Amino acid sequence: MFEIPQDIQDYLTVLDEFIEREIKPLEQRDDNIRFFDHRREHARTDWDNEGLPREEWEDLMRQAKKLSDKAGHYRYQLPHEFGGQDGTNLGMAVIRHHLAKKGLGLHNDLQNEHSIVGNLVQPLMMRDFGTPAQKEKFMEGMLRDEQRWAFGLTEEAHGSDATHMNTTATRHTKDGVEGWLINGEKMWTTGLHTATHVMTFARHSGEDGDAKSLGCFVVDAKAEGFEIGEYLWTFNMPTDHPKCSFSDVFVPDEMVLGDLDWGLAAAQHFVHENRIRQAASSLGAAEYCVAESIQYAKERKPFGKPLWLNQAIQFPIVELATQCEMLRLLIFKTAWEMDQMPKPEVAKKLSHKVSMCNYWANRLVCDAADRAMQVHGGIGYSRHKPFEHIYRHHRRYRITEGSEEIQMRKVAGVLFGKIAN
Repeated sequence: MFEIPQDIQDYLTVLDEFIEREIKPLEQRDDNIRFFDHRREHARTDWDNEGLPREEWEDLMRQAKKLSDKAGHYRYQLPHEFGGQDGTNLGMAVIRHHLAKKGLGLHNDLQNEHSIVGNLVQPLMMRDFGTPAQKEKFMEGMLRDEQRWAFGLTEEAHGSDATHMNTTATRHTKDGVEGWLINGEKMWTTGLHTATHVMTFARHSGEDGDAKSLGCFVVDAKAEGFEIGEYLWTFNMPTDHPKCSFSDVFVPDEMVLGDLDWGLAAAQHFVHENRIRQAASSLGAAEYCVAESIQYAKERKPFGKPLWLNQAIQFPIVELATQCEMLRLLIFKTAWEMDQMPKPEVAKKLSHKVSMCNYWANRLVCDAADRAMQVHGGIGYSRHKPFEHIYRHHRRYRITEGSEEIQMRKVAGVLFGKIAN
C-alpha cells in the first residue's frame, strides 16, 4: 500500500522547527517583513534599474540559504557525495507541498524558486553530463552559489518549439584553441543579471525540426560579443528575465556540456522532477488559499450570520477542496512511482502522469487564489492579503515549465495511442 514514509513525515517536523528557530527571526529582523507584507512588490523591485530585484532582497534570500545549508537542509535532494541526503522524488514533493502550504515567507518564496530546501538541478546536470575537468572547475562553486548558470533555450520566434532554433554554432579556432562561434539570440534567460555563465543551446548542423545536432554550449557571461538586452517586465515583479544576444561569441570545446549532438538531453534531463515538484508547490499554495477562505468564512458575519452558511460560499470551496484532495494523492503516488524506476523508464511510463499533475495543479492554484479573493471581498483583492501575489506568480507556470497545452497534448498522445506509455 502506498503511504508517506515515516522518515519523510518526521523530517517535516525538523524543517518546521528550523523555520521557527532560524528563518522566522531573520524574516522579522530589520523590517525584512516588508518583502512579504503588502509592500512586497515594491520592496523587492528596483523600479529605476530595469525592474530588477533589489540587492537587499536577494541578499536576504542568500542569508536564508546559508542558514539552511549550514543546518543540512538546503542540499536535501543531492547525493551524499555533494553534501545532500539523497532526497527522493516523493520526499521532495512532500516537502515542497508542505512549505508552500504554509503561505508566503522566507522559508519558501517561489517567485524566485527560493526555498530552504533547494531544487538544485544544475549540480546534478553537471554530475551526469560534465567532464571530469568541468566538474572540478564548477561543481563546488555551484554548490556554494559562487557559480550561477542561466538557461538559454527559448527564442522569441519559436517559443516552446526548441527544435526550430535560429541560434547557431560554427566551428572556429581562436588563438590555437578549437571551439565554436555562437550567433543568435535568446529570451527568458532567467537569473542572467547575476549569472557567471549561460547554458546556450544552438544548432551546429542538421535541419530545422531535427532534435539532433543541437548542442549545449556554456558561454561565459563576460565573453566578448555576448550582450544582455531588455529585461521583460512581467505580471509579477521584479524581473530577472532578459533577452540576450550572441555575436561571434567564442566557446572552446571544453565548455560543451554533454553530447554535442544531443544537447537537448541536458535541457530535458530533469523535466519530470521539476514538473512534479512544481505541481506539489502549486498544490500547497492552493490548499493555503482554501484554508484561508474557510477560516475567513467562519469569522465573517455579514447580514448577521456567518458567511460560510451561504451555499454560494460553500460549494465552490467544496469543489476546490475535493480537487486538492484528489490531486495530492496523484502527485505523491506519481512521485513515489518515479522513485521505483530508472529515469529513462520514467520518461516512457510516467511522463503523461507527471503532465497531468503539473498542468492541473497550476490551473487549480489560480482558481483557488481567485476564489480566495472573492470570499475575502475587498481585502482579498488588496495586497494586504497574499492571494493576488499567489495568483500572479503561479499563473506563469501555466505557460513555463511546458505550457498546459503542451502537457495536455502529451497526455492525449498516450490516451489515444499516438505515444507509447
